[in-house]
Amino acid sequence: MLVVGITGGIGSGKSLVCRLFSLLGVPVYLSDEQARYLTDNDPQIRQQLISLFGPLSYMSNGLLDRKRLSEIVFQDSEALKRLNEIVHPVVREHFRLWVKQNNRASYVIQEAAILFESGLYRDMDQVITVTAPLDLRIERVMARDGVLREAVLARIENQMPQEQKEKRSQFVIVNDGVELLIPQVLKVHALLKQMAGE
Repeated sequence: MLVVGITGGIGSGKSLVCRLFSLLGVPVYLSDEQARYLTDNDPQIRQQLISLFGPLSYMSNGLLDRKRLSEIVFQDSEALKRLNEIVHPVVREHFRLWVKQNNRASYVIQEAAILFESGLYRDMDQVITVTAPLDLRIERVMARDGVLREAVLARIENQMPQEQKEKRSQFVIVNDGVELLIPQVLKVHALLKQMAGE
């Protein structure tokens, strides 16, 4: 079984590409979604985040105050680094257990925005990067999250440049609204199944 990573800058359309792979029957682990679940529910993460960012890190309903936390970490690269050092090892272990549960598939996918930055790419047999033009990415995130252009640019600056991700990946899927997505996904899917010996 192959372990495949999918990455791409914010607003590139990783989620859409992952949905297409899911429709083909490929097990897909959404790291951001799982990280959200774990930061809300894992007592070890909760304790460490409270000691790092204070008791206001969590709201009265027990959930992580993501808005407050992102305002801190996207302005302070050291705080972002420390947040990642707390969350990533737990997510990585959770993913390992998930892979064992899905070991009948010819390949599984882990979606992670910061696959390269976090070092997760080292655990992957192949990496797919989803790309889109910068202006389109900014528009998508502004529409999706209801944030200003400056806020999107601040997040983009905290990620590895798209071109570097492309160079370090075995596959690139272009999600620019012009090139058709489904044929690209089908082509990569066929190649990955072939690599997995199917």
